[in-house]
Amino acid sequence: MMFSGWLDLPWWGVVLAALALTHVTIAAVTIFLHRCQAHRALDLHPVVSHFFRFWLWLTTGQVTKEWAAIHRKHHAKVETAEDPHSPQVHGLNRVLWGGVLLYVRESRNKETLERYGHGTPDDWMERNLYSRHSFVGVYFLLVFDLLIFGIVPGALVWLTQMAWIPFWAAGVINGVGHFFGYRSYDVADASRNIVPWGILIGGEELHNNHHAFASSAKLSSKWYEFDIGWLYIRVLAMLGLANVKKLAPKPRFAAPRAVDLDTLHAVIANRYDVLSRYAKSLKRTYSHELERLRRWSPGDAEVLSSLRRGLLRGQAVAGAERAKLAEALKKSRALEITLAMRHELAALWERSSASKEQLLRQLQDWCRRAEASGVAPLVAFSERLRSYSYVPA
Repeated sequence: MMFSGWLDLPWWGVVLAALALTHVTIAAVTIFLHRCQAHRALDLHPVVSHFFRFWLWLTTGQVTKEWAAIHRKHHAKVETAEDPHSPQVHGLNRVLWGGVLLYVRESRNKETLERYGHGTPDDWMERNLYSRHSFVGVYFLLVFDLLIFGIVPGALVWLTQMAWIPFWAAGVINGVGHFFGYRSYDVADASRNIVPWGILIGGEELHNNHHAFASSAKLSSKWYEFDIGWLYIRVLAMLGLANVKKLAPKPRFAAPRAVDLDTLHAVIANRYDVLSRYAKSLKRTYSHELERLRRWSPGDAEVLSSLRRGLLRGQAVAGAERAKLAEALKKSRALEITLAMRHELAALWERSSASKEQLLRQLQDWCRRAEASGVAPLVAFSERLRSYSYVPA
């Protein structure tokens, strides 16, 4: 009796059922809470939207306004003391194993909810059931699981459902996703793609891609990456149940031309692709200069080699290392120019107060100096930069 419910499943059937149920929850989090509500990357049909709200009420007790507000604040304050759950601030272990506690603490911050929780559902159901009685649903779910699977299997399935989102979303994505993995885009924060196949956590594994293009409904960007959440969105769209509003820009190229406003727009729109290509150009220059310096200035080569990882990532060097770097760069004009011009290039999209005409003149001057530098990788990169083509969204 303790092991039998309405569905008399073998142990492996219970495991598969638990995985299927938790995957629906993951899909609800990534499609509804994350991409639809927090970032407005897509619109969902009211029937689909309400199903996800109801399902999340049953399986997590999460309030849409709280989740969206906390996530938006994470992007606005990422890796700072105000970030609700940065492992760079709180430590990886605390976020990985106690991320849900950080979430609960921030959910009680009324200022966060008022400032970042705008535009989320505020209908009768939300006010009188989902928000007002947020944890009633999980108790209903416990009863359902016990009736469907039996007392012991049902309790285990329920506990799995209760732990799934707190661990995988609040812990792994917010923790590991800002600590370990690979980076496709040189964003200012510490976000990482955990693995290139976003299946287990609905595509959220591609966390660096998301921080580069937060408002994109699709999280995969490279040919070898897979975002199962995007697959579900495409199916919903084909059925007329979803409307995709925003996607990450895809770089388009034409023959190199004189730098004009279209070039400027294209460079700014594809800034992460530009930085990624510049990083490859910088690596070639770095390798060539290290090889050259090792032959006649091994001390300077050692300094540059020890700082290579940070410099390639654009990290600032301070203290005694900064003085050593400045001295070593005197022996490598090519590397000195290439490092300095990276910061100048990035400043194009950071100068929000500059007019289009000012930014255009700065980009034209940048390309002119790059091509007059005599540094072969930099010259080639500038020619490639002039081939970016702007296609309005």
